[in-house]
Amino acid sequence: MSEQPCPCGLENYSHCCQPLHLGQQKAASAEQLMRSRYSAFARQEINYLIQTTALGQQQYLDVPAMTAWSKSNHWVKLEIIQAQEKVNKNHASVEFKAHYFDGQQNQIHHELSYFVKLQNDWYFLDPTVEQLLTMKQACLCGSHQKFKQCCAQFL
Repeated sequence: MSEQPCPCGLENYSHCCQPLHLGQQKAASAEQLMRSRYSAFARQEINYLIQTTALGQQQYLDVPAMTAWSKSNHWVKLEIIQAQEKVNKNHASVEFKAHYFDGQQNQIHHELSYFVKLQNDWYFLDPTVEQLLTMKQACLCGSHQKFKQCCAQFL
């Protein structure tokens, strides 16, 4: 029996994103986290998507909408345009195109995503999560810095 290719396009799933989805290893880079999140959408690993979102945003995620989007599309391929692993000390960006079929036509979701590294773990900064934070409040990522000095510029 041959192994399944990973939705992210790099290797076999069991050697690529599956260990991250199962919690057996952590993403070593923002790009690896981006790839594993794409694969999580393709494989309906919604808990992984929640766990890899910035800590202060997790409770505000629209989980039913994420689940519906994950299940209603056929995920075709991930195309990494560029990965900048050091935007600053704790932040990175990944520009990508997620190709999918929505049941009627092929679609491309093109996004520049930002990530934050906290205690050696990478997290996605979700720009769709609406939170009313002032610039002087503690950052949503859990860094103990003020929001304005940490993640504000990326959201």
